[in-house]
Amino acid sequence: MKFARPDQLSDALSLLADGDWDIISGGTDFYPAIHDRPVTQSVLDISAVSQLRDIAETDGFWRIGALVTWSDIIAANLPPAFDALKLSAREIGSVQIQNRATLAGNICNASPAADGVPPLLVLDAVVELTSVRGTRDVPLAEFIQGNRVTVLEHDELLTGLRVPQHSSLGASSFLKLGARKYLVISIAMVAARLACDDAGRISDAAVSVGACSAVAQRLPALEATLIGQAMSAELADVPTVEHFAGLSPITDVRASAGYRREAAMTLTCRVLTKIAQGSRQ
Repeated sequence: MKFARPDQLSDALSLLADGDWDIISGGTDFYPAIHDRPVTQSVLDISAVSQLRDIAETDGFWRIGALVTWSDIIAANLPPAFDALKLSAREIGSVQIQNRATLAGNICNASPAADGVPPLLVLDAVVELTSVRGTRDVPLAEFIQGNRVTVLEHDELLTGLRVPQHSSLGASSFLKLGARKYLVISIAMVAARLACDDAGRISDAAVSVGACSAVAQRLPALEATLIGQAMSAELADVPTVEHFAGLSPITDVRASAGYRREAAMTLTCRVLTKIAQGSRQ
């Protein structure tokens, strides 16, 4: 076993290029996964690379550094389009977990029930992957390939997330269903973002569902149907069963597949209603 905690990004990338490492930042997924077993793998702790902990608006997009925590997101001054991300942040574990856990770790862990993924999907987030070979950008929708599976190469580090300026327009919201309010794995969750034109009609729509497939999914058919609709309470009547046909929920100890599918539709109707209500205030 080896352990390294570099404080410069270049040093972290050099180490990754030279060996096989498990990367940790907050460690809130890593340590529970090994339970009480000793750590035998080589661990690269990037938590001291301070240049990765920033949130900034620049060059037509918002950039969120890899070490930004959920508490950082809650406290950040971000446009209303990021409200769904802030709401999901408040439901990730306890306050202590929110203070340590990072958005990047949540994404790289690639759980089907990762609470941060649906809000980031409706923001059209792009993942920034860096190695000594250079940097490549991958849409979040393509980065996570399955349950605990990503396109991250062994020598790459997720250094940040970028949200295009056009996707930071409008308002958003998020709802999560679990057996209790906090400290629970999602049964189903929904994030949505809606932007309106000057006439009060929806000009841009993004809706995503998590914990109802191996990977959280956008609902393109529903999004297309929402375009042109008035921003009103009637939005709750727009979703239909057909809009959720692409989901593939499982049955497990938390819920049946059928219950998850129904929950996803109910949560979607409620999220759309929340956004419409907020736009009238």
